[in-house]
Amino acid sequence: MITVERMTPEGWERVRAVRLRALLDTPDAFGRQHAEEVDREPEIWQERLASQTVATYLAVVDGVDLGIIAVADYEGKEGAAGIFSMWAAPEARGGGAASRLIETAIEWARAGDFSRVLLDVADENSRAIAFYARHGFEPTGITGTLPEPRTHVTEHERELKL
Repeated sequence: MITVERMTPEGWERVRAVRLRALLDTPDAFGRQHAEEVDREPEIWQERLASQTVATYLAVVDGVDLGIIAVADYEGKEGAAGIFSMWAAPEARGGGAASRLIETAIEWARAGDFSRVLLDVADENSRAIAFYARHGFEPTGITGTLPEPRTHVTEHERELKL
């Protein structure tokens, strides 16, 4: 059974564990690296989870945390919510956890009266690109790279109009 839980500051250790696992599993899918987050103070994790402008959700499959998504107001992009962290554990891929996470993030954006949801995806991540396309996200034509030292990882922006 898959459930999706919105995380609060009390769940910071669960969020940290999933986030660090994600950064190790697919490092080129995230702007930050494991080494940048592994030593973050508990207060930093807790502050983010206490924010009213950021929502972090975990996918729980049969009692085990196997996915994460963070959605927030996309600063500088009028009317947009942004998905800034999305990952499903290898053992959960294809089982519906990722779909439940993305659907939850979209619901959060709709409830916040956003007109669109934006995300970036690595150009070489064909599985993620196909996943986002199935959920209605289309390329915007905006491209970029990950920060140093991974500027070799190219990515593009995708949008879902609400």
